[in-house]
Amino acid sequence: MLKKSPSRFTARRLRILWIVMGALLLVSVTPLWLYHQQALHLSEGKLQDTERVQQSEITRSLANETLQFEQSLREQLLSQRQMLALTGWIMDVNDPGHAPQLSRLLQTFVENNPDILYVTAVNKEAKGPSAGSVSADRDPFVQAVWKRAFTSSIQGFDSLSEPFALGEGNRPALVISVPLLSEGQFAGMLSAVVSLDRLQSRLRDASVRDRKVYIVNVHGQIVAYPDSQEMVPGRNVTSISPLAKQISDLPRELRATQTTNFQGPAKDGRHSIEMIGTYSTIPELGWAVIAQRSLGDARVDAGMTELTDEALRFVVGVTFIALALGYVFALRITGPIRKLVESVRAISRAEFHERVPVAGTAEIGELSETFNKMAGDIEDYVDKLKLAADENRELFLGSIRMLAAAIDEKDPYTRGHSGRVAKYSLLIGDNLGLNAEELDRLRISALLHDVGKIGIDDRVLKKPGKLTDEEFDLMKQHTVKGANIMRPVAQLKDMLPGIELHHERMDGGGYPYGLAGDSIPLMARIIAVADTLDAITTNRPYQSAMDLEYALQRIRSLAATKFDASVVAALETAVANGRLRLSATLVEV
Repeated sequence: MLKKSPSRFTARRLRILWIVMGALLLVSVTPLWLYHQQALHLSEGKLQDTERVQQSEITRSLANETLQFEQSLREQLLSQRQMLALTGWIMDVNDPGHAPQLSRLLQTFVENNPDILYVTAVNKEAKGPSAGSVSADRDPFVQAVWKRAFTSSIQGFDSLSEPFALGEGNRPALVISVPLLSEGQFAGMLSAVVSLDRLQSRLRDASVRDRKVYIVNVHGQIVAYPDSQEMVPGRNVTSISPLAKQISDLPRELRATQTTNFQGPAKDGRHSIEMIGTYSTIPELGWAVIAQRSLGDARVDAGMTELTDEALRFVVGVTFIALALGYVFALRITGPIRKLVESVRAISRAEFHERVPVAGTAEIGELSETFNKMAGDIEDYVDKLKLAADENRELFLGSIRMLAAAIDEKDPYTRGHSGRVAKYSLLIGDNLGLNAEELDRLRISALLHDVGKIGIDDRVLKKPGKLTDEEFDLMKQHTVKGANIMRPVAQLKDMLPGIELHHERMDGGGYPYGLAGDSIPLMARIIAVADTLDAITTNRPYQSAMDLEYALQRIRSLAATKFDASVVAALETAVANGRLRLSATLVEV
């Protein structure tokens, strides 16, 4: 199974800052929002209850007014019929003998009643006088309705016609008629064209704050509407008004007031909106008064939109305050934690002195104190490790020095040789810019560069005269034996390139093997030069000690052929700076 990298894993973690801010935001804003929603829900319920009550009162009131309006007109017609009966004109209203008087009577009736646009009294041949501004002969709509009314009168029934639009203004109107009877026999008809302008005005007054109040008949046709241009009288609205459809399905004799919610068309005609509507039936007329309103308009009128906006502003303000407080509180939590993280990173960089200031909450303070104690324990432990390492190093270097001294003791002429070679090597390496670790390796390599002498017979090693070929071959094994002896010391294996050197004794005035190539390790090139310098400037069985200037001249002459030129230059720099002086005493390095 593949493991996720720490960077990818930690990148998905939420910061405490966001968690705290989110928590404060939830506990502060969520209750407010829930309360606001509950308040809106309650307000919505009260709004609908209030609208139902208002619509019920309006429709009932207008239904009573409409019924009284119709009954008043009918009573007036009946009163005119009674007058015709008393005068005897009812037998033949078209008799020329009383035509002038009857015409004045009808004209007075129209003048005294502004709702009457036209009135006529006809005999059974449908002839007789009339008065008013409208005539059935001049308006085809009125003529058609009048004929239907005459048919009903022949059958002995009073009639109330279907609504129709009158004139260019689409004024709502209808025809009311009563039969004329003489000795129980049909003698004619008294009818009037009635304007519903007064009802329309009342509907217009009730249609406020985007509420629509109108009257329909049982067939779903408009009787009167606040704006006749918008809804023409006689138009069937059952397809667009669910309330009109309900009324058309009700029994005609039922008197009822009902409120319901429904989906109605929006102003753009392409969407639907939630509506609330109420109807009150007028069974005597076969009509119903409808009041309807969109709930959106009702909410605006009731100030719910302002309430929502105000609540939103309040929630936004509380949110801002919650975020600000959350940020402050989160910083008080994350600040000490961030410092703790920085201290952990410092300790990971071996800065064990780092401590965290104890601050914040009790838990974070306890965490900081525990961390500081841990850091102190780690620092103490590291100090002990360093002390132990220093002691081990000193013990190791002491062992190296003792081994080097033991090697030098094999040859009285080379006593202190390893120490001097190590000293010269360090001065050269320092001038070459080696770092501390490389200088440390150089010191150990120089001290052990002659470790191969342990395996050389003293008879050969201390021989004052010229070596035989066999003895010379034995001396050349100096380096190989040294390497074999040190191979078991695994921790020194990579630190001792100097032990792969030749022995400096080369009879016949010779000098060391060539070490100027790039394939030879730098430390070996340094130790070869230092070894040669000490060999020339000290007494040996095969030569007397030379001065420093002579040694430098000889080494300089072999630069680039036997020795590394840069190493030789570093040696000359050390001599020129006065850092390298010849010493016959034992040198501790």
